[in-house]
Amino acid sequence: MTTDRTLLRIGEAAQLNHGGQREEARLLLSAIWDEIGGEEGDPLYRCTLAHTMADTQDDPGKELLWDQRALTAADLVTDAQLAQAGVPVSAAGLYPSLHLNLSECYRKLGDLGRAREHLRHAQDTIGALGDDEYGQLIRDGLERLTEQLR
Repeated sequence: MTTDRTLLRIGEAAQLNHGGQREEARLLLSAIWDEIGGEEGDPLYRCTLAHTMADTQDDPGKELLWDQRALTAADLVTDAQLAQAGVPVSAAGLYPSLHLNLSECYRKLGDLGRAREHLRHAQDTIGALGDDEYGQLIRDGLERLTEQLR
């Protein structure tokens, strides 16, 4: 479990969003985004924040933009950074969820080719996740999206 203050604040914003307080979550995430330096900030923070911010968006195009930012930042995150922050997943374990979200965005936008491409990436990387609650959550999401894209 992380004790990193920035990651905890991003988690607080995620909880606000899950509790139906989308605007409050967006405002908190926007403030944190500015604090971390936006596009120039720490890749772990950018990845986590962008992944979370995408979930707060009402517009699929804006959601896609944040998901793309998360994927770009993930390419710079290392296992050492994750371990130091107390995040119990490897850098490779970031990709299944990121690609799942991108696939869903493209599906919403009607770009089924790209949706299927990112679904394949998610399926190809799912082995990086453990057989735990989080891994099962992502696997369930992959199954649902696979059905929707048939």
